[in-house]
Amino acid sequence: MSTVLLSRVVRASDRLQLVLRHVAMASTSAESIPHQKVEVNGVNINYAKVGTGDHPVLLMPGALGSAVTDFAPQLEKLNRQKLTVVGWDPRGYGKSRPPDRGFGIDFFHQDAADAAALMQKLGFDKFSLAGWSDGAITAIILAGTYPQLVRKMVIWGGNAYVTEKDSEMYEATRDISNWSERMRAPMINMYGEEYFRKTWEGWIEGITQFLEQRNGDICKTEANQVTCPTFILHGVKDPMVPGFHPDYLHKHLKGSRRHDFPDGKHNIHLRYADEFNKLMEDFLMEE
Repeated sequence: MSTVLLSRVVRASDRLQLVLRHVAMASTSAESIPHQKVEVNGVNINYAKVGTGDHPVLLMPGALGSAVTDFAPQLEKLNRQKLTVVGWDPRGYGKSRPPDRGFGIDFFHQDAADAAALMQKLGFDKFSLAGWSDGAITAIILAGTYPQLVRKMVIWGGNAYVTEKDSEMYEATRDISNWSERMRAPMINMYGEEYFRKTWEGWIEGITQFLEQRNGDICKTEANQVTCPTFILHGVKDPMVPGFHPDYLHKHLKGSRRHDFPDGKHNIHLRYADEFNKLMEDFLMEE
């Protein structure tokens, strides 16, 4: 690895930990929102539902994420008269355990199938998606695979493929003992140290396998199959997702629109929650 790339990887690792700290802080006030479990595809899935609006939207969390850790400002502040907001924990994440999380080559597709089945089980035959990071990937797969179910899609912090440089950046975060105690604590509190370590290492191996088996392709095919209106948001200073990723998605998600946060990083929905929520609400409610 070149000195320049190594420097970038180290900086990205530090910034990822800042993102995790912000997520942990944001989740605290959302813990009082009632959660329930429902059987979906043979697994008990944990979810929270707020609002009574006639436009349902499913919040799709990132790696190791959950409804509470990833979407506190959305569960608390999105318009509950116009929207019905559902947050969920994908299988093996958050409170949707057991089972343990797996990272086979189809793990994003499994999440997409679970998400679709969850919303149908809750009585929503057509709904919108809001996906962050890994959740953006899952949203693209769901919208491309089950186009008849998806009204609109909002995505940020996601990518349709992974590069060698992406993989090296992720690898730099593998050893959680190198994370500060302040960064480790929220994840250990949720998962326990052993499960957190095993699952984070599993995620890194899971994302790397796309380079080895699919030439980096995660969801390029599904991106080309999406037919719903799509809104791509991007933090220009995102250390985890360089600008060429939203560029690719904007080009291949037909008719998509895009909005950039000039000083935003990976967690724009947390750092700029009010502005972000307004942009998303306006897009979802637009005729």
